Order: sequence, then structure tokens, then C-alpha cells
Amino acid sequence: MSAPSMTLFHNPASPYVRKVRVLLHETGQQSRVALQLSQLSPVHPDAALNLDNPLGKIPALRLADGTVIHDSRVILDYLDHQHVGNPRIPRDGPARWRRLTLASMADGILDAAVLVRYELALRAPEKHWEQWLEAQRDKMRRALAAFEAQAIAELASHFDVAAISLACALGYLDFRHPDLQWRTANPQLAAWYAQVSQRESMRETEPPQ
Repeated sequence: MSAPSMTLFHNPASPYVRKVRVLLHETGQQSRVALQLSQLSPVHPDAALNLDNPLGKIPALRLADGTVIHDSRVILDYLDHQHVGNPRIPRDGPARWRRLTLASMADGILDAAVLVRYELALRAPEKHWEQWLEAQRDKMRRALAAFEAQAIAELASHFDVAAISLACALGYLDFRHPDLQWRTANPQLAAWYAQVSQRESMRETEPPQ
């Protein structure tokens, strides 16, 4: 087996990193990518990561030629062009825009969930802004309700960029926000997630407990 030609700056607790790792598993590209642990927070950046990625965000992917690309959506698109199987992001037409829009909505759930996590974990309790926290939770609830009402059949049809993104978002809610109890209001989504969470790619990338 040849040595990995790319390096992924990662943290196993990051849901954005998980999306990339799931796609690597689903497309059989795990052996092409080495994992480099990057421990960071909004107030404690990773100097090595910042050298080629001034925003200091993970995931970031260093390619064989030394180029670094970042943002999980960019990395997913790049990796989806590097395998010979069916694309996980439709290449063109209405299907492309629909699946990317669903993926964007799943990322919005993640964005709100991570912001809530930072507020609760990094700021003193007396400084928590409860109105803002609840507004972020409402974003998550609205997006989950939209998936429940409008996209179950689409999600079940392909485990692609939209399904991967949502599955990782739901996994993060279980990991960091069990109090949200998202399954109660979204039984179809819960049943879908119960199935896809058993995929090998999802089991192999579960965040540490």
C-alpha cells in the first residue's frame, strides 16, 4: 500500500471533519489521507495550521503538491472528483443545486450548534446570553422541521453530500446537545438516522465519548 499523499488537519470531535472522513470512507479513499491532529478553539489557535490556512479552521487538507484547501464543503467537492465511483455531489443541473442546498441547511444546523457549544463551554455562566442561545436553537429546530416535512424521501435515496452532512449534524446534536431531544418532533428523521448511523463510515468516525 502506498503512503498517503494528502494530510487532513482534524479533530475527531469536529462534525465538519467528520463529514470529510465519512466521504473518504464511502469513496474508498481513506488510505490516501493521513490525519494530523489539530487541537484548537476560537481563543487558542493552532500555529502550524495557521501557516497555510490563515483562518485557522479545520478541516484543512494539504494536497500532494503542498497546496492547502479548507472549508469542509470545498474539501468534499475536491475529494468527490478524486474517485471513480458515482459522484456524491451531482455534477450539474437541478439535482446539484438541490443537494447542495440541503447540505447547506445541514451545515446551518451545525453552525448554530457549534456556536451554542462555544457559548456554554467557553463563557462563564453569568455571561451566557439566553435570548441568543434560544435563537440559535430555534434555527436548528426550524431546519430539522424542514428536513422532516420536505426531504425524507430524498435523503433516503442517496447517501450523498446532503445525507452525509445531515447525518453528521444529527450525530453532533446527540454528542453535544442531547437536551435538544430532536427526535421527539422529527420521528421520520429519527428513523432515517437510526439506519444511516449504522453505516461503517458513520461507525468508524463517531466522536469520542
